[in-house]
Amino acid sequence: MSVAAIIGAGMMGSAMCMPLCDNGHEVRLVGTHLDREIIESVVRERYHPTLKRKLPAAIVPMQVEEVAAAVAGADLIICGVSSFGVEWFARHVLPVIPDQTPVLAVTKGLVEGKNGDLIPFPHRWAKGVRAEQGISFNAIGGPCTSYELADRRHSHVYFCGEDQAVLEKLKAILATDYYHISLSTDVVGIESAVALKNAYALAVTLAVGLQQLDEGQECQLAYNPQAALFGQSVREMSELVRILGGKPDSVLAGIADLYVTIFGGRTRKLGTFLGRGLSFAEAMEELSGVTLESVVITTRIARAVRKQAAQGLLNIDAFPLLIHIDEVITQGAAVNIPWQQFESTVYL
Repeated sequence: MSVAAIIGAGMMGSAMCMPLCDNGHEVRLVGTHLDREIIESVVRERYHPTLKRKLPAAIVPMQVEEVAAAVAGADLIICGVSSFGVEWFARHVLPVIPDQTPVLAVTKGLVEGKNGDLIPFPHRWAKGVRAEQGISFNAIGGPCTSYELADRRHSHVYFCGEDQAVLEKLKAILATDYYHISLSTDVVGIESAVALKNAYALAVTLAVGLQQLDEGQECQLAYNPQAALFGQSVREMSELVRILGGKPDSVLAGIADLYVTIFGGRTRKLGTFLGRGLSFAEAMEELSGVTLESVVITTRIARAVRKQAAQGLLNIDAFPLLIHIDEVITQGAAVNIPWQQFESTVYL
């Protein structure tokens, strides 16, 4: 039996309790400063109010003040915070992680560098610790919604990290007959692909709103436009992963994740609202002003692409869909999908 400390009691962090408990491990679920009410609910009745499911009775729920005690003696730390909590995790959790303890993050995203470079979160965290501490930073990518993991539905994810032996240890701890795990040392490729899907899920769902604008919100959905945007998304994602230094096969994690994301959640709602003709400000008001990871990653990647294009490192014309989404978000442009720019000619 291993001891796992999950830092962040949001939906995905909490859903990770399921495979861990099913495998008989000791699980300490630690809420951040934003999760206090969630932890209180779990203490009272094992009910997670946002995941809307009961958590296993075996877990040990803990408040943020107990984070140092939670990580002491742990065999594995799972970072369950969203991309908005990355810096909080670096400031408040990294300093108390014991030496030689591996970290596995559910967090998806990229940090923007000065010259248009994009850095995966595991690499960002690694810069905050001394090499002699021996802390291995790893991450989970691929299609896995929190509520389906909590319901123990078959899911296939990717664990990525620099150390193959550590990855195999993590797989041994977490793999179940429903939680299927592939391993990769291509951190840049996996993490870039699954971050990019947030931007492109927003793009694909523009087609839903455009059709509703033409035919009414109760119309039967057409799939040709969505499929066309999906195909262009895959093309642009593949090129970006290549430019960032990832391996071609790693894009599969992002493609599968893209498929899941376009079917639900706030990103789909935002894309639908924008397609219906709402301005970005109006759409965000409909969503109660909650900042979305899809918005952050879209604008961050578009800035990076523009910086790299200015340096002659890439051709910005290869990313018409990304640039159009960014213009809608940051410049108030109306949705006008550049369909002709997606066309290509291939002669063999």
